[in-house]
Amino acid sequence: MGMDDKIRNEAQEWKGKAKEQMGDMTDDERMQAEGKSEEMSGKAKNMGEKAKDKASEMGQKAKDAMNM
Repeated sequence: MGMDDKIRNEAQEWKGKAKEQMGDMTDDERMQAEGKSEEMSGKAKNMGEKAKDKASEMGQKAKDAMNM
């Protein structure tokens, strides 16, 4: 995953958090729900990418160990 994707996911998470807080301030339940959804989506994408990065790292370590 590129750095651009990580930045986009992080931005989505923060945008959702801000939207949720704006919904809290205005008692707009729809905005609260949309914000929470966007925040969770960004977090889920980040977690998935971190898992892919870790799996790739572990695969590389195994490959390196086999070449010793």
